[in-house]
Amino acid sequence: MTADVAPREKTRRQRNLTGKWMRSVHMWISMTSLLIVLFFSITGITLNHPTWTFGQDPVSATVSGTLPPDVVHGGTIDFLAVSEFLRSGQHVTGEVTDHSSQNGEGSISYRGPGYAADVSFRLADRSFTLTSQKSGLVAVLNDLHKGRHTSTLWKWVIDITAGLLVMMSITGIALQLTIKRTRALGLVLAAAGTAVSLVLVALSG
Repeated sequence: MTADVAPREKTRRQRNLTGKWMRSVHMWISMTSLLIVLFFSITGITLNHPTWTFGQDPVSATVSGTLPPDVVHGGTIDFLAVSEFLRSGQHVTGEVTDHSSQNGEGSISYRGPGYAADVSFRLADRSFTLTSQKSGLVAVLNDLHKGRHTSTLWKWVIDITAGLLVMMSITGIALQLTIKRTRALGLVLAAAGTAVSLVLVALSG
């Protein structure tokens, strides 16, 4: 009988150790990612309601002027020089998403979270027209949620957050399976939630 008790006791200890480890991992991941998960949760709601601007409507502006002489070399436009001039003189921000030059005219487009700017110019007289639009804070946060026109660093933040959510889900399920008293109810609720989700996906397709 002692031989039978020892393996059971060892199994129980291993199960308790696994449960303790899962609780620790689940807790630390939850607390570490609390703020960023809250951010993606709130912006998930605002993304679903694009008309919610809370009074912060987009602000558009149009500016005209003349580019400096050193941006044109022998009939060829120096896009980098044009961009540096616009960033320093017109406070253009965002990343360059497109640029082109043909038939004596050129253009550059800039995009950032909640921000868009487009400039067109003529090589002959170096005249330019810059049109920009700045959206409110909600639009900026929505673009950050989508990773739209963001930096590589922010894209890593999105990937890491997704990984943390996966770990939270896995450790949460594992924890539920280690609790005998609520294991059956937990599995029933998980199955019901999965079924409802599949139905909603099917109806939305």
